[in-house]
Amino acid sequence: MRLLRRFLLWTLGILAALVLFLAGSVAVDALIGGGRVATLTNTTIPNPAGPALRAYVARPSTPGPHPAVIMVHEFWGLRPDMMGKAEALAREGYVVVAPDVFRGGSTEWIPRAIFQVVSTPTAQVDADLDAVYAWLAAQPDVRPDQIAVMGFCFGGGTALRYSLHNPDLAATAVFYGSLITDAERLRALPGPVLGIFGGADTSIPVSEVRAFEQALQAAGVPSQITVYEGQPHAFIHSADPAAAGGPEQEAWEELLGFLRQSLAGAATQPSRIAGADDPAALFSPARAMHMFVCDLTVRG
Repeated sequence: MRLLRRFLLWTLGILAALVLFLAGSVAVDALIGGGRVATLTNTTIPNPAGPALRAYVARPSTPGPHPAVIMVHEFWGLRPDMMGKAEALAREGYVVVAPDVFRGGSTEWIPRAIFQVVSTPTAQVDADLDAVYAWLAAQPDVRPDQIAVMGFCFGGGTALRYSLHNPDLAATAVFYGSLITDAERLRALPGPVLGIFGGADTSIPVSEVRAFEQALQAAGVPSQITVYEGQPHAFIHSADPAAAGGPEQEAWEELLGFLRQSLAGAATQPSRIAGADDPAALFSPARAMHMFVCDLTVRG
């Protein structure tokens, strides 16, 4: 009994030390990186719901008005790769706003990234995105009826949820974000949906993607769902996916086609699995065996 008590005390002590270390590391990272967002943004957006929002805005070189995209970052917060993606879309003729929805939080440290997600209320994020949408719709070089929202991982799930909140959006693009599979809820989506997922992503298995696809169909929402065979979670790494080659480039080209079609009111293409020519491969046992990479609590 004495040995058991001693073991339990040691275990509790180790757990307590680990918790203190993680909490301290989050605080230190926040202190060290306090000015990161200011250096990554070029615009301040008025926000009736709280403090003014910082954002990176990229614009086409040609005169507008242009269609526009709200691009929501991963759970890391706003980082240089989001700026690169915004510029890549701007070169295609879109005004792009990449807002800081963590209100100053940007990190490379996983514990703080997790903390940013769990400590930021979804209602606050939605209200901040309302401010971003209102500002964007009022810009003279933007077509207010052609604004889409998109995001990656945390941002992908956020984009989907925000589309249910804002009936004025024209389209939604979800890159391996948390999904909603309730058809009744999805009926509120205001426009077509693009979904990009990795076949080797164990945090969002193909079975869940298919449930999402079926729910969209049941809800009567036009959708274009693609699973890129063998790709892990967060496989869009490059700041310029159009030049990356391979699945990154292919997925980016799919996004561009979706935006051209959906913001112009055209129909989307049928869903597919990239790299799988055999329809039976959609449900093959091999596809169900996903290599663990990361999930929402360990990666953006």
